Amino acid sequence: MITPALRWRRSSRSGDTNCVEVSHNLDAVRDSKQPCIQLGVDTRRLLDAVKNGRFVR
Repeated sequence: MITPALRWRRSSRSGDTNCVEVSHNLDAVRDSKQPCIQLGVDTRRLLDAVKNGRFVR
């Protein structure tokens, strides 16, 4: 089975050299400096956890 190529977007606040990109369907993230390394993630769940303060020290 052939997996379609992901489309990526970055924050408008990102600089030119340091950036985390998220796939358009929110199921993967990557570092713009090393785009071949991608991390599959349930981004919606992660964002919910951040918004709810689960990562506050």
